[in-house]
Amino acid sequence: MSKSFENYQKRKLISSYFSVVLSIALVLFLLGILGLLVLNTKKMGDHFKEQITISVFLKDSAKEVEIDQMQKSLSMAEYTKKAIYVSKDEAAKQHTEELGENFQDFLGYNPLKNSIDVQLNADFVSPEQIATIAEEISGKGYVDEVSYDKPLVGLLTENIKKIGLWILIASSIFTFIAVLLINSSIRLSIYSKRFIIKTMQMVGATKTFIRRPFIINNIKLGILGAILALIALGGVLLYVNEHFKELGLFEDSTILIVLLVSVFVLGVLISFISTYFATQRFLNLRTDELYY
Repeated sequence: MSKSFENYQKRKLISSYFSVVLSIALVLFLLGILGLLVLNTKKMGDHFKEQITISVFLKDSAKEVEIDQMQKSLSMAEYTKKAIYVSKDEAAKQHTEELGENFQDFLGYNPLKNSIDVQLNADFVSPEQIATIAEEISGKGYVDEVSYDKPLVGLLTENIKKIGLWILIASSIFTFIAVLLINSSIRLSIYSKRFIIKTMQMVGATKTFIRRPFIINNIKLGILGAILALIALGGVLLYVNEHFKELGLFEDSTILIVLLVSVFVLGVLISFISTYFATQRFLNLRTDELYY
């Protein structure tokens, strides 16, 4: 009977530890994902901004020397990521592939113009800056027209700002919830040992002596939970990097190291603080209050 009860107690203890570790791991994993989003918000925004293209259409009278000079000057401009010359014949070929038929057959000529497609650096993608760039390019005598998607630029700029703001708000809320969840899990595990705490106190053990094994034990659980969270986070990072290489998640290793270390430290720190205050609460209770 005594052995059966002892086995039951061990299973209960293991179950309690498992629930604490699992809750810590899940919460830290979610915090890591949110941290990853926060740290890469600008990078993701820059990726979408750099898809914006300004098309510079050239007059048919433009000389080859002028076109070459134009492409070189645009390529060297600080706002340019890439400048690609597209001849009217290449443009006609692209349109034919997209439409599935050759429009020159019934028009009898190629109405398209030679152009230079300019991809901008993300820092210069805003309605005001692009308008200034377009006006500057339009001043060239051999430029016929400068075209870009104005509504898309405005919408993209506005939405990226909103997304960044909401990610910060969501991260703050989830961080607060995460602390509460980990704290609740640890408090519940200590609650089951409140009579042991009070018994040790009654036989003369100091508060520091009583707290120490609880703190050490829960820090170990916090470390284990943090390790599990880091393993899961590493798996997500590898998956995202494999399928979305353009984000370049592993290009800045410093950011990743800071994120992973922060998740680990946060797990240990929350475990320590929660355990300290949970044990302190039961140490300050009177014996008759333990039953409520």
